Amino acid sequence: MHFSAFLTTRSAGPADDRPVIEAMVDHAVEAERLGFDAVFLPDHHFTGYAPPASDPVVFAAYLAAKLPRLHFGFSVQTIPLHHPVRFAERLNLIDQLTDGKVLVGTGSGTTPEEMIGLGIDYKDTARLSVSNLEIVERLWAKKISDPPVEFDNGHYRGSVVSRIVPAPYSADGPQLMSVAARPSSTQRAADKAQPAFILAFTPPTIDDGRPLEHLRRYFQAYREALEAAGHDEARVARALEWTTHTYQHVHLAETDEQAEEELQLLMEQYQEAIEREHVANAAAERITGVALPPPPDARKPGYQRTWCLWGSPETVTEHLREIQGIGIGNVLGGFLGGPLTPERVAFGRRSMELFATRVMPRFRAAA
Repeated sequence: MHFSAFLTTRSAGPADDRPVIEAMVDHAVEAERLGFDAVFLPDHHFTGYAPPASDPVVFAAYLAAKLPRLHFGFSVQTIPLHHPVRFAERLNLIDQLTDGKVLVGTGSGTTPEEMIGLGIDYKDTARLSVSNLEIVERLWAKKISDPPVEFDNGHYRGSVVSRIVPAPYSADGPQLMSVAARPSSTQRAADKAQPAFILAFTPPTIDDGRPLEHLRRYFQAYREALEAAGHDEARVARALEWTTHTYQHVHLAETDEQAEEELQLLMEQYQEAIEREHVANAAAERITGVALPPPPDARKPGYQRTWCLWGSPETVTEHLREIQGIGIGNVLGGFLGGPLTPERVAFGRRSMELFATRVMPRFRAAA
């Protein structure tokens, strides 16, 4: 199995932005030191959700110069917010700068506030996500001698006469990843031999507390479609190697009782940040004319069983054995989720150390 660290935390205001950025750099350096395989970055705007997320490609390029061993993932790039030409160029460049060690998750976005701030109608996001990716793939395939690539999807339009510069480092271009949830996205990932993000819930309910049930179903559908798509064994193995299950919060302590007590403190702090951000999202919903459900309650057992991994090293290992048995290739975990309080920093550092020294080796040895 691969193990990856999710570079997420919260900023409560301008005074927090610089400390959060510095903490994320330190977090990535620590992840490499401890033997993690990758760091993943989100793509978010305006909310205070990890300030480097305003431009994760720039942040990844900075980290790549410092940490050349790591893979760099994006979970996920919000496709409607990106001009397709600029997106194609930037991914090729980060593919070059990392020697092909990029994993680009793609999605349509979650909040109206981010959409209206960048001039996108929230109701158009699903359509724009599909059409923008189609444009990007046409641009990547274009040779200099080919006719211009012309596009007009109602929001972005243009004509690319020559080619995308630079060319990618990877023979097949930057590695995209889909969220294997809908049958269409599952089939797309399978047809293109893309690694997939496997959900532990079924929308619109995201916190029913039965993660393994959902995870098994979505993974089985993805694997069956992947193996039926006619790829050679090496491509199938590569896709499964980086197929990812995500925990927003990973927390370890020496005992289950200590981990439980500390997790509840962290979830209280996290919930305060979520509710603060929801005020701005609700205002954006009124402007946009959509109504989304209230945020989940991170203090409730259903949320925690779905989105959190916590306990002693032995308990966490036992749970991950089940995840490994399903067939997941990459476990992505957040060790600093929530506001950057002193408790969050101290607990996150200890959790990473315990996870890396007393959990990860048990899976590496088995491999």
